[in-house]
Amino acid sequence: MPLLDHLIELRKRLIYALISFFLVFFVAFYFAKPIFEFLEQPAIRDGYKLGVFDIFEFFFVTVKLSAYVSLIVGFPLIAVQIWLFVGPGLYRQEKRAFLPFLVATPFMFYAGCAVMYFIVLPYVINMMLTVYAPADMEKTLRAQDYLSRILQLVFAFGFAFEVPVLLTLLVRVGIVSSEGLRSKRRYAIVVAFVVAAVLTPPDVISQLALAVPLIAFYEISIIIGGWIEKKKAEEDKKAEEAEAKSGA
Repeated sequence: MPLLDHLIELRKRLIYALISFFLVFFVAFYFAKPIFEFLEQPAIRDGYKLGVFDIFEFFFVTVKLSAYVSLIVGFPLIAVQIWLFVGPGLYRQEKRAFLPFLVATPFMFYAGCAVMYFIVLPYVINMMLTVYAPADMEKTLRAQDYLSRILQLVFAFGFAFEVPVLLTLLVRVGIVSSEGLRSKRRYAIVVAFVVAAVLTPPDVISQLALAVPLIAFYEISIIIGGWIEKKKAEEDKKAEEAEAKSGA
């Protein structure tokens, strides 16, 4: 396709992606109250209260919540538009190689969000409000701050669970190798703990809850990368043998 046609196609896909985003946004805005009630359950179950301290505060909470929900829930729809733009330019074997990563990306992100919400978040709330706060202090959480903290943890764990997808894809396209990942293991461990320290609250358990999966996924990526390289080498060998036979 000429460059102009590529730009027209890209514009069309961007428009469809924006339409998907805003459709999910308006649906999320309509159901913002039950969504927020779901998110506040870890705090409510432990006896804490959430409050608003400004007339317009919950309106802005609703807008912020709807925007992030549309990013999270609407991501597969946006990814489909990316695939529809990139896919026609790929060979059949390239499509077979990239499609599993496209499917795994939202799945792993949602898995990270689930781990954060059901396992890490209740512990973080209790740790911050029982260990570090006086027992006789009334603990009413500001809705806006509570939502911001949850969203920070959601994206931290969601993107942490994308590590094996990203590294495996880089191995698949030949940018990195499993041996290269293995040799950089010590640096990866340091980076994992630095990232966990920046993105999680200042307690050891929640930092370990993010750092340990990052390190584990790094090791899993090495194993999967080695398997991909072995399979690719076998395919290349078969192709060379077939070419040699046809030449003979």
